[in-house]
Amino acid sequence: MKMQRDFEIRAAVVEDVPVILELIRELATYERAPNEVTATEEQLVEVLFGEKPVAEVLLAFEGKSPVGFAVFFLNFSTWLGRPGLYLEDLFVKPENRGKGYGRALLIELAKIARERDCGRMEWAVLDWNEPAIKFYRALGAKPMEEWTVFRLTRDRITRLAETEQE
Repeated sequence: MKMQRDFEIRAAVVEDVPVILELIRELATYERAPNEVTATEEQLVEVLFGEKPVAEVLLAFEGKSPVGFAVFFLNFSTWLGRPGLYLEDLFVKPENRGKGYGRALLIELAKIARERDCGRMEWAVLDWNEPAIKFYRALGAKPMEEWTVFRLTRDRITRLAETEQE
């Protein structure tokens, strides 16, 4: 989807995997966790473009330079009986913020959600990321203050899976 001259939002293709991984690393640095990225290009090829893709990526470009991305997948709402679009990551390079890339990515995601008959779009944001919180509120998004995100890491998943049922 062309926004204006030298401004493009498009679905990623397998050749974009090195760009995607670099943006993931830049996001991790922004989120104060630069050493926590363990993803490899090979893993990303498999999970994004393999036999059973589990997520999709939109890329934002200024001219030919990648400036941001959105990683998303469909989830399911039992209450709505419909799929939802879950935005795993939205990132625009700091030097490119304020130019409309984040908004353009979210608009494109909303179009995808509408086309796929999703009942909602959801995402998480770090508590300290006030610029993002302000941005999302300005778009009409509301925080789900009654909900707490829980996580099992890979080692905890293994431990739980190996537990005998009582």
